[in-house]
Amino acid sequence: MASTSVSRTVPATPEQVWALVGGFDALPDWLPYIPESTASEGGRVRSLKNPEGDVIVERLVDFNETERHYSYAILQAPFPVDGYVSTLRVHTVPGHDDLAEVQWSGRFNPKGATEQEVVDLFTGIYADGLEALHRTLAA
Repeated sequence: MASTSVSRTVPATPEQVWALVGGFDALPDWLPYIPESTASEGGRVRSLKNPEGDVIVERLVDFNETERHYSYAILQAPFPVDGYVSTLRVHTVPGHDDLAEVQWSGRFNPKGATEQEVVDLFTGIYADGLEALHRTLAA
């Protein structure tokens, strides 16, 4: 199983960041790669569309409001992986009440691609996503 993780400090309190990213169906609010999200099964499944019209279906597998994190599994996607589980976490930054650290990590099995190719793919997705989050919060 391969894995990757990207962290980024953003200009907002952990509470403000979690208010933006903590909703499982909230990706279109801060992630330009996902302009559309439709929730189903009581909010536990989200069907996403990217700008090219590809559909990505994900299931919420863990959610912790107090610790500000959730994990999800991909059920359907145009990515060369299976067994994908990802976690989005919001951490405090010691000594800085006005900052938060956001960590996006995932583990997965390559399928039809090398381990390095899929690690690079998701490292890029996570880094681009956290950069978009930073821009949204800095605006």
